[in-house]
This record gives sequence, C-alpha cells and structure tokens, in this order.
Amino acid sequence: MREPVLKALKKLFGKNEAPTPQITSTPTPAAQAETRSAPLAPQPTPAAAERKPRASNKNTHGKNNTSAPSSKPRRERKTAPDTWTLDNFIVEPQEGKVRFHDFGLDPRLMHAIHDLGFPYCTPIQAQVLGFTLKGQDAIGRAQTGTGKTAAFLISTITQLLTTPPPQERYMGEPRALIIAPTRELVVQIAKDAELLTKYTGLNVMTFVGGMDFDKQLKQLEARYCDILVATPGRLLDFNQRGEVYLDMVEVLVLDEADRMLDMGFIPQVRQIIRQTPHKNERQTLLFSATFTEDVMNLAKQWTVEPAIVEIEPENVASETVDQRIYAVSSSDKYRLLYNLITQNNWIRVMVFANRKDEVRKIEERLTRDGVSAAQMSGDVPQHKRIRTLEGFREGKIRVLVATDVAGRGIHIDGISHVINFTLPEDPDDYVHRIGRTGRAGTSGTSISFAGEDDSFALPAIETLLGRKIACEMPPAELLKPVPSKK
Repeated sequence: MREPVLKALKKLFGKNEAPTPQITSTPTPAAQAETRSAPLAPQPTPAAAERKPRASNKNTHGKNNTSAPSSKPRRERKTAPDTWTLDNFIVEPQEGKVRFHDFGLDPRLMHAIHDLGFPYCTPIQAQVLGFTLKGQDAIGRAQTGTGKTAAFLISTITQLLTTPPPQERYMGEPRALIIAPTRELVVQIAKDAELLTKYTGLNVMTFVGGMDFDKQLKQLEARYCDILVATPGRLLDFNQRGEVYLDMVEVLVLDEADRMLDMGFIPQVRQIIRQTPHKNERQTLLFSATFTEDVMNLAKQWTVEPAIVEIEPENVASETVDQRIYAVSSSDKYRLLYNLITQNNWIRVMVFANRKDEVRKIEERLTRDGVSAAQMSGDVPQHKRIRTLEGFREGKIRVLVATDVAGRGIHIDGISHVINFTLPEDPDDYVHRIGRTGRAGTSGTSISFAGEDDSFALPAIETLLGRKIACEMPPAELLKPVPSKK
C-alpha cells in the first residue's frame, strides 16, 4: 500500500533496492569491527575545547579538581559469574524464520535474549540486524509492536561489546545515544536495554524532563555511561551545562523520527547531532512509523548509504484486534464509556482523547463515579507518570486515559480494550492507539465513539486500513444514566 513511498525513499538515496540479508554464515567480531574505520576526532565543541586532558583520576567532567584524588574506585556494573552456555538455548532451524543464533551474537547477549524467551527474530529484527551488525547505517519503518526496539538495542549492544571502550574516558561520555520523543518511550527503551545488558556489565542511563535534575546527574557521578537514552530537551540541558559530552558516541539511534518532527524537536535534535562525531565516524540508525518527505530528508542528512528496511504487514492494523465503532452523540459519550467499563467489568482499559483537557475531564469523572482511573498527558509530572504506569501495569489502576503523544510509548501487556473517546485526526494515530491491545499474539478489542464532532475522521482511517469498520448504534442499556454518588 505504501510502495510508492518506499520507491521514493530508495530513489532519494540513489539505491534501486535494499539488499536482502543473507544469513548463511556467522559474522565474526573482527569482521564486524573492520567494517567501520576507527573514529576520527570530532570537531571540538566550545564545551569540549575547554576540557582538560583525560586523566585516570578525573571524575569532574572536565572541571578543575583542586582536592586530592579520591582513592574510591569508580563503580562499575557488576555481573555475577555466568556459567550459562549456548547449549542452554537450543533453537532448531525453521524454514522461513531467522534465529538469533544465525548472527553469532555474544553469549552474554544471547543469555539475555534466552531469558526474554525470543527464539526467532521478528521480520524487522531479521532484516535490520542483517545490515547493522556489519556496521551499516539503516533506516526502518515497521508497525508498532514488531520488535524494532530490540533490533536496534541488540545491534548497539553488539557494537559496544565488540569494540572495547577507551582506557581513559569521562563519566559523562556515552558510547551509544538513543533519542526518543517522549518520556514514556525513553523509560520503556531503557527498561528493555537493562534486560538485554544484564549479563554484559554495560551501564544504561536515562535523561528525561520532568524529573529531578540532580538525581539524574548523580548517575553520571557514580558510573560510566555506556548507553544513554534521552529526550532531546533534557539531553541538551546536560550537554550545555558541560555534564555530558557526545564526542565519543559510536552508535546514534533516532526512534520515532516522525513523532519528533511533529512535536517540533528537530531543531534540538540537530543541535545534539552536531556534538557527535561526523556521520562517517559513527553508526546511525533511524526509525519512523511513517516515511514522509521530511523524514526522508532528515535521514539523508544524518546517515551514510543506509540500508532501507520497510516491513509492510498484510494488514495495517493487527488481525488480533476486533475493531468496532459506536455512532453516538457527543453528550452521550461519557455515559457510554462508563457503562461499557462497569457493565463488562473490564479491568485494564486505555482510553484515548485528542486534547489534554478532554483527558483530564474524563479521568476526573471516572474517578468521581467510582472507577479507578489515572491520566497520562504532558501536564502530568514525570515522577507521577512513572507511578501511574506501574499502578496500571500492576492492576491497581483500572483505566488509563491518555493523549496520543503520552500514549505512544506505552507498552503494557494485558490491555484488553482500547477506547477512542474521540477519533484522531491523523489516521496513523488510530493504528498506534489500537496497537496498545492485541499485542504479542493475544486478542484485544478497539471501540471508537464517532460523534458529530469527529466522525469526519473515519473515512481516512478506513482508507488507511483498506476496509470498512462496522458502525452501529449502542444498545439502550449502554446509554443508561450514570448512577449518582451519594
């Protein structure tokens, strides 16, 4: 369906087609290391130019240290002796599937993959890893929930394990940088990275806005930073204060580039990328849910002869999600929402609305009417957002009401229903919304309320899906008045 877009992207990069990875032999670490030349010294930045030469007893990020050097050793992430071997992770070859074994990954990384229960690669993982493990840049588009996060994390971790770190380095010098548009997505990526690096000794850190700056700064003072996952704004704060230097970044990952574009983050991202080594001296991976003209232009600026990977599913929306639409007046939407949740005794539901004030009002009314609910929007402080997500994951919160931006990075298993209280104006947002349910092969249900104010968005959504969605009037029992609380 998006064949013209893919052709346009390939034309832009002057490539006829992206090569299909041939997983016929295991790449050796030496071969991987030789695919990219040793990094040259990047252009000095004002902050970097003022730094003193690296010394083994320096831990002040380039600032003068007049006190005697501390005898306290820098803390490294400790790993217990690992007696695990690949014999504990036997996966038989299967036609049409690619195993993680086929890539010759480090046993420590394979141990973590085994713990996560991933015997075979998803399509995006199989294709992306076929390129990136050889050191090639890549840009990819895949449906949400397809495993792209694991794809770029496995590639990044392999690079860091294959190439030893410099003997002298500052605490605030990450070797890999992952930029994502929302706080929730950053936290989720970092959590996945922690799981995949648990046996490697690599340190993962997160920088997000809305949380205590000094607490995040203490991470840098305690240990080296190998993988840094951050939102653009907070990363710039650290960089401009001279706490983080990006001149040793070996791998740069830009996740959800289209969303960063929509949110106006690209000027900040440009500032960040200028602090990293030249694109010829780093590996750059860019992922986007859509390949718009703007995204393609950014990819051309920031990558070198990238492999182009686009996984186009047979259906834009997952077949495991049952989609329904109720035609209902705007004045009856809340009544319908309340009765659906309470009469069916749903226990883990996500409700989407287009505006932050709508999200707030829905959450307040549900709470007032005795339904455990919480909201996720840009107005909610980060520490509260994290507690809310944990409460929702643990079942303490029954209904999570969110905007598209806040909900985009939420990946929680067991969400049975997604309710579109208002239909999104962007059809792609509809696909991302309903992708919160029916994940990992489980079934889920999406119910959209189409009223007089938002039903205009339905034709574009159906065009994207390539089919009509059944629309019906809600039964009378679902429009009963909400019981008043005494």
